[in-house]
Amino acid sequence: MKKVEEKDYKFEMTNGSSLGGYIRATYSKLVELLGPPTLPNPSGDEKVQKEWVVEFEGDYFTIYDWKTYNVDMTINELDIWHIGSKVPANRFLDYLNSLNLEEGGYIS
Repeated sequence: MKKVEEKDYKFEMTNGSSLGGYIRATYSKLVELLGPPTLPNPSGDEKVQKEWVVEFEGDYFTIYDWKTYNVDMTINELDIWHIGSKVPANRFLDYLNSLNLEEGGYIS
């Protein structure tokens, strides 16, 4: 798994992606694992506050909050994140599950 840096981010990598699952993790745990978000600022419609874009086995996945509309809540309280992709996310979710991102957490 490799995080895509903002300077390398191309909209084409994720354009057309859709929800593929969820992951339980804190913002700080994701930063520990992946570094700062690829897209650290809220989207234009503010539906997404923080988003990581990662490459895994040749496919691109996003890890993002959805409709919190509140960056402080996203950073300090959110513990369920959306996984987006253009392909089935099962292999990526299995990989994330193996990382034990949060004690007692789950990925579905």
